[in-house]
This record gives sequence, structure tokens and C-alpha cells, in this order.
Amino acid sequence: MRYSAIVVAAGQSTRFGTQQSKMLYRLSDGRAVIDRTLRLFRDDPDCAQIVAVVNEPVLHYLLAQDDNDGKLVYCLGGAQRCDSVYNGLLAVNQDVVLVHDGARCFLTAGELAAVKQAMETEAAAILTGTMTDTVKQVADGYVTATLDRDGLRRAQTPQGFRFELLMGCYGQALADGFKPTDEAQAVERYGQARIRCLAGRPTNIKVTTLQDVQGR
Repeated sequence: MRYSAIVVAAGQSTRFGTQQSKMLYRLSDGRAVIDRTLRLFRDDPDCAQIVAVVNEPVLHYLLAQDDNDGKLVYCLGGAQRCDSVYNGLLAVNQDVVLVHDGARCFLTAGELAAVKQAMETEAAAILTGTMTDTVKQVADGYVTATLDRDGLRRAQTPQGFRFELLMGCYGQALADGFKPTDEAQAVERYGQARIRCLAGRPTNIKVTTLQDVQGR
């Protein structure tokens, strides 16, 4: 199955705690976060296209490497993550699209393969992680309920979709002024497709703070 990957890497890294974008932080193997994220898709023969949605510092960094094999294309991000994803969707050239956070640089080939396999038969499939903490519902600073964590999952990426499904849902969301926090939420609200949940690993974290990557 051939697919396009949208790698969303346009955030401002405000919680990372350095002046530098977290995408350009060097890991222990010497690679920047964005390099490690992109490499899995670059090495996958099923990935026909990578749409890197970036800000200007990350764009300049990637262009300076001069190692583009033609698979990688660029576009600038928008004000919010959903705007960045929509910009990326406008460049997609395959019938299946996988949307991945640029900051999830510890994704494994096995997890990617699981999403690809699901997309052979599904209209939508996402990686999820189990909840290990007790989860409280809170209002005005007070607990109102304890949620059953057995029915809860943390959404991860990549999230895979049939392109026409996701593009249609994002078009409706933008028209309504609705800002989905991930792609699955747009499909939940506007799509007529079930979303398959796949087991992701606890290590598939989204790098947010410097502590997430120190020593890794």
C-alpha cells in the first residue's frame, strides 16, 4: 500500500525550555529530532511522499541538508495544529495519508507497520496508549467524577485515513470554525467511518519538554 505521510513540525516549542526549536535538538545519536522522525518514513518503500509541515527555522535546516531524494516536500504551518494539517493535506498525492507528529521521534517500524496493515481494510486507524493513572474529571478545581480508565486511551500518531475522508472532514471543520486537536476528532465529528484503535508503545511519546529527550 502506497501512502503519503504528513509530518507536522511547525510548533513554536514554547514548553521545551530552550531558545532552539525542539525539532532541531540533537539526540544522543547526533541526529536532530526532526531527522529521526523523518528517517522512518524516508526508509519505508511504501511511503510515496512525505509532506513536512514546518516553520521557517526547521525549513531552513532541512533545506540546508541537501539530501532530498524527491520524496520530501515542504509547506509552512498555520496558526494552530489543525491549520498546519490542512496545509499539508493540500499537498498530498496519495489515496491514503498518515499524519504524524514531528515530535514523536521514537516511533518504531513495527508501530508504523501496524497502522499500514490496518489501512489495507479500514478507512481510519490510529495508534493509542493505555491509561495507567487514575483519571479524574474536574470542574472549578474540584473533582466531579472518577472515569473508568479501561475505556480510555491516549491518542498517539501516526493516524491513518483515506485521503478523501480526512480532507472532507477538515473542510467541514474549517467551514464551521471547529479546531480539532487531532485528526481522529475531525473524523469523529464529521465522518461516517469507524476509527480502528491500535496498540501503541509507551515509548512513542511526543517530545514536549527538554526532560523528555535528555540522555536519549
